Amino acid sequence: MGANPLVVPVRTSERRSDGGLRSVLRGGVVNMVGAVVGAALNLALIVAITRAFSQETAGLLFSATSVFLIMAAVAGLGAPDGLVYFIARMRLFGRAGGVPALLRTAMGPAVVLSLVVALLLFVFARPLAEVLGPEEAAAYLRLLAVFLPFAVLTDSALAATRAHHDMVTTALVDKVGRPCAQLALVGSIVLSGSAGLLALAWAGPYLPAAVLAWFWLGRIVRRVGPEQSPPDRTAPVPDGASDRAETPPERIAPVTFWSFALPRALGGVAQMGVQRGGVVMVALLSGLTGAAVFTAATRIMVVGQFGTQAVLNAAQPRFAELLASRDHTGVRSLYQAGTAWLVCLNWPLYLSVLVFAPEVMRLFGAGYGTGATVLVIVCAGQLAASVLGMGDLVLTMTGRTGLNLLNNLLSLLANVGVCVLLVPSHGAPGAAVALVSAVLLRKVLPLWQLRTTVALHPVSRPVSVAVGATLVWFGALPVLAEAVLGGGLPTLTLAVGVGALGHLASLWWARDHLELHLRK
Repeated sequence: MGANPLVVPVRTSERRSDGGLRSVLRGGVVNMVGAVVGAALNLALIVAITRAFSQETAGLLFSATSVFLIMAAVAGLGAPDGLVYFIARMRLFGRAGGVPALLRTAMGPAVVLSLVVALLLFVFARPLAEVLGPEEAAAYLRLLAVFLPFAVLTDSALAATRAHHDMVTTALVDKVGRPCAQLALVGSIVLSGSAGLLALAWAGPYLPAAVLAWFWLGRIVRRVGPEQSPPDRTAPVPDGASDRAETPPERIAPVTFWSFALPRALGGVAQMGVQRGGVVMVALLSGLTGAAVFTAATRIMVVGQFGTQAVLNAAQPRFAELLASRDHTGVRSLYQAGTAWLVCLNWPLYLSVLVFAPEVMRLFGAGYGTGATVLVIVCAGQLAASVLGMGDLVLTMTGRTGLNLLNNLLSLLANVGVCVLLVPSHGAPGAAVALVSAVLLRKVLPLWQLRTTVALHPVSRPVSVAVGATLVWFGALPVLAEAVLGGGLPTLTLAVGVGALGHLASLWWARDHLELHLRK
């Protein structure tokens, strides 16, 4: 399954000895700024909900929104990944004039299915509510169903803008604008005391986000327009690239697009099931209170994923271009540098939270302290996941969406199986073990599957430098501070502040090893 990669030699102007690292880094910086703000807003949103409402109400909202996100992944049909994959190639090959037709091919079925899924969720809200427990669950699910098509439209439009190397729209609309609106609306509901409108406050911002995203995508498409000339078929190819030339069609046939997107859609649903299914499983097997604790503890993982997604969003179109031209040297260079960037971004957070887990869980209010064990398990797993890098993204951009689907299904089965075994007896910590097991399985499999195409491994100088620096400033230093000063918020603040300054100084000193150059 999966589309056949389109391969042509690239023009001399497109050759980059660094695999396009600078363009990816510039896009990653834009995304990262938005990710930092978005992470803070999302964490503030969770804290506001857990502190203002009971654990049962918070658990119900988190469970209902998890169902919403899984259904949105189903309705999206893999269109976002398909748009990035094909638009990146069309632009590389001088076929940007076919982008409007590609958007129609992708969005017609996705919009229809999103409406059908939203209708089904609305109609069957009552039976689902009986599974979750409280009577008000049906009202939550019906409110969420109304905005499900707008979530699908937002994801697809933003993916298409990223395929044009426009990262600002995603940062402003999805990372900053939507969570800011959610936080403001939840704050209003806290003041009014009407918990029944929480679902509306959470999902409502998807509507203006969809309008803004599609408006901006239209501007990009009109500005780019058809390419003036086809690619130069006589130009030299990048080192390590194939000399085989194959001119892509002006328009991508629907069967070609959906043969790539549909397996990715199922894989995306499985991936979302891993990320959000644990909340639902804990709610079903251990109650809504356990679901609230599990959600609060795993939100730190989601905060880290904002940084990960910032790098992935910037790297995805460049991986598609490098693989299209079979520049495997560039792919390896980008993979290893990107893994180092992920370590630099994520390890400071996960190491600090792992050392000060009890203090962090107090942010969510009384009754959430039991989530410290969950937090430690999740952070340890995310440290390992960051080092394994972006192999799953590379696998997808090779067109092997069938393998990507298999990996995500195996990951989902591992998550569900371990949850069934551990959650009834261990509650939220059992779900954390299941989540970590699933994530690591999905990270390891692509590296093994790509070994005959482009051998990827994270053992490199950039990754070693990044790991060493973060272990010193956010591992050894916090442990020493806690041993000397004792635990508590003041120690946490001091250790993180000093560690951040030292980490930034280390990054500047090691910028050559880490490929941290925004300019040539």
